[in-house]
Amino acid sequence: MRFFFDARYIRTDFHDGISRYSAQLAAAVHAQSPDEVTFLIHNERQLEHLPKDAKWLLFHSNESALEPIAAVKLNKYRPDVVFSPLQTIGTTGRKFKAIVTLHDLIYYRHRKPPTHLNPLLRAGWRAYHLTYGPQRLALNGADVVATVSETTKQEILAHKLTKRPVVVIPNAPNDLAALLPATPPISTPPTEPVSLTPILAQTAAATSAHDAAERIQNLVYMGSFMPYKGVETLIAGMADLPGRTLHLLSRISAERRRELESGIPAGADVVFHEGVSDEEYARLLADNAVLVTASLDEGYGLPLAEALALGTPAVVTDLAIFHEVAGDGARYFAKQDAREFAAQVRALDDPKVRADTIAAGHQHMERFTWERSARILWETARSLANLPG
Repeated sequence: MRFFFDARYIRTDFHDGISRYSAQLAAAVHAQSPDEVTFLIHNERQLEHLPKDAKWLLFHSNESALEPIAAVKLNKYRPDVVFSPLQTIGTTGRKFKAIVTLHDLIYYRHRKPPTHLNPLLRAGWRAYHLTYGPQRLALNGADVVATVSETTKQEILAHKLTKRPVVVIPNAPNDLAALLPATPPISTPPTEPVSLTPILAQTAAATSAHDAAERIQNLVYMGSFMPYKGVETLIAGMADLPGRTLHLLSRISAERRRELESGIPAGADVVFHEGVSDEEYARLLADNAVLVTASLDEGYGLPLAEALALGTPAVVTDLAIFHEVAGDGARYFAKQDAREFAAQVRALDDPKVRADTIAAGHQHMERFTWERSARILWETARSLANLPG
């Protein structure tokens, strides 16, 4: 099978959600059958995020005016199946099978477009999300529609966005534990360091008896600062969490930072990190921490999945998607309720509650792996090409 994977959404500066999903799924799909996979790129720097021996094809940018005729251009390479991690690739005139992806419906409820798009594309993005018509045309131009969660699949079906089959190819957490310094157990000589990964997989070792007896010290938020993310609720909740630190990890505009700083309660400790590396992110989550988010809407919640896989509990808004991603590995509070948010953080100070939440999170996250997601995509593609799985 000649399988083309559209890797043009991988960013060369820093990953956003689509970029990270593309890069991680690409690596896992390549591992399934490297000889059959070709990656579409528009910048050779994108190869830094793809397997070293990957086959690739330099194509026009996904933001190019040529995108509506992408399928016509691809026909000459005779792919059997093309997968795109977004739904905007042109499919008119194609002579191959196509799988496109709709991650979520957030932009129908919150129409502010991604800030990295150029002004013309931002205007087009707003127009695209005014009605469901353009979305239906895009999705029905494929043979299969993929999405990242059962929650979004049900929304797609409820709004009758496509006549095509909908398959869930889940997002999955990155292995943040592999980024932490290796620490040997007490019984192991210092000359024999051991990876933290198997240690964190066991509830009893995820938090030492000493740490479990301590209250949560660090609250970690990883995400954007768009209004629907509810960061104001996290900041307001710090009034009831004295002696603890709220870490806001992502890059933020000066104007938005001033808006949020104006709402910081007197005496509260709120740190704006202005962007962190994956290693710094892992260290913060592993440092007597809880992952927090007060989002009013979400497509998946990758930071939540990453925290649970690492052995860090979470306190999040009571959203259906967060229940799907976290199960009992998180504690939930009502939207925009800063006092309940703080109460759920304090609940994790109880060693048993904390240990039970961490254990539940580990167990729940076993269902989300990039290998499983790649297998679903590969089986879907082979079925479209009428090949055995």
